[in-house]
Amino acid sequence: MEVKVVKNEQELQDAFSVRKTVFIEEQKVSEEEEMDQFDDTAVHFVQYDGNQPIGAGRFRTIDRVGKVERICVIKEKRKTGAGKAIMQKIEEYAKKHEIPVLKLNAQTHAIPFYSGLGYEIISEEFLDAGIPHRTMQKLM
Repeated sequence: MEVKVVKNEQELQDAFSVRKTVFIEEQKVSEEEEMDQFDDTAVHFVQYDGNQPIGAGRFRTIDRVGKVERICVIKEKRKTGAGKAIMQKIEEYAKKHEIPVLKLNAQTHAIPFYSGLGYEIISEEFLDAGIPHRTMQKLM
């Protein structure tokens, strides 16, 4: 499995295809909510198993805080280390760009995953796209 920083249109479309499969088809998030205005300016990541895109994520910087978003892995590849590999690549990117804090909004079922990577809960539960979330952060 290889995680790449998206550098061309094909890789971007591959990342989008994973997000659509996981968030729109599987979790029933509307396309309008999932594919938002931040896609134009975010740094995107795509993960491949051979030639097949299996994971994705995006990263934005807001006031020197890294915002980790849209982390997803297709159902068949979950629990294989794929999600951890995406997060490691994003964290490497953040360190390279001297981003001191990373934040993310974790679906509540994914909190143990992010906790295992060193993220701490910093908010009460809230709904995003009808799904319970909590904000988490990690000091780099």
